[in-house]
Amino acid sequence: MACVLLTGGNGYIGSHTTAVLSERGHDVIILDNFSNSGRDVPDRLRRLTGKTFPIIEADIRDTATVTAALAEFPIDAVIHFAALKAVGESEADPLLYYDMNIVGTIRLLEAMQARNIRRIVFSSSATVYGQPDFSPIPEDAPTRVQNIYGRTKLVMENLITDLARTGKLLGAANLRYFNPVGAHPSAMIGETPAGVPNNLMPYVCQVASGIRPFLQVFGSDYDTPDGTGVRDYIHVMDLAQAHAAAVEHLLANDTAFTVNLGTGIGISVLDLVHAFEHANKRKIEYKIVPRRPGDVASYFANPEAAEKLLGWKARLGIEEMCRDAWVWEAKRGGINDV
Repeated sequence: MACVLLTGGNGYIGSHTTAVLSERGHDVIILDNFSNSGRDVPDRLRRLTGKTFPIIEADIRDTATVTAALAEFPIDAVIHFAALKAVGESEADPLLYYDMNIVGTIRLLEAMQARNIRRIVFSSSATVYGQPDFSPIPEDAPTRVQNIYGRTKLVMENLITDLARTGKLLGAANLRYFNPVGAHPSAMIGETPAGVPNNLMPYVCQVASGIRPFLQVFGSDYDTPDGTGVRDYIHVMDLAQAHAAAVEHLLANDTAFTVNLGTGIGISVLDLVHAFEHANKRKIEYKIVPRRPGDVASYFANPEAAEKLLGWKARLGIEEMCRDAWVWEAKRGGINDV
């Protein structure tokens, strides 16, 4: 079994990956500055897993602190989640995103190199594809990033790939995932967006809980079966399993690869709304409003490479995604009739 450092390990995807790695017998060390995660997450993870995970509170840009922290533990691999991730914010403050995401990744790689830690799994994003020519999208599709957030993700991918090419990294995995949703089935950990959610599922949950009066559906005249945008939603538990599989693959094989993580199934906005209503017996009010500039009609993954390379594929469907997301939201909000 391995000792794995997770940067941003208290965040949404990081916390679920911590739980899965622990379940699979690995030791987990968490490095997080708590800029986008709750202070209660470590206790939630302790209650969920029965284990206490060492936490290094630090910013990945602080090379000296990170290097010293890496010396404390026999780290075999790093999973790199720590990054800023809001598209709108990235457009408003490019320097912040270049500094945190790109400079932060450089500093992390420097610290890893100083401690001779040579395997990394990187949390990338399907945003690197921009406007795709078609769906399902394969890994060799053109990368046409259309926002600063996506551009930073692509640069981070390239940094890691280039280091692997020189041999300074023995193993490197770029995981491009689509739309993570859901929560741990225990409802002990889940997504906690700050302010108005940027993503569909948390917004639907807030409508269901009465926090927001209705859902805005941006456009109903796309060339899709019901006219609303189609996306590839993946359960966060499937995503966490993929990260564990990637780490285990790198430990067994000196290799570098890039794979999509998705279900390969396109789900429209209204498909998701109706699935949520069916799974949770909650009515979701919505209004059709004009399209947002730059939105793509249909966008979903070809996930075959991940299955072939890692033996991984998504196993949880839209009903489980909706159910687990709602149970987490309801319990967090004190709603008992779930």
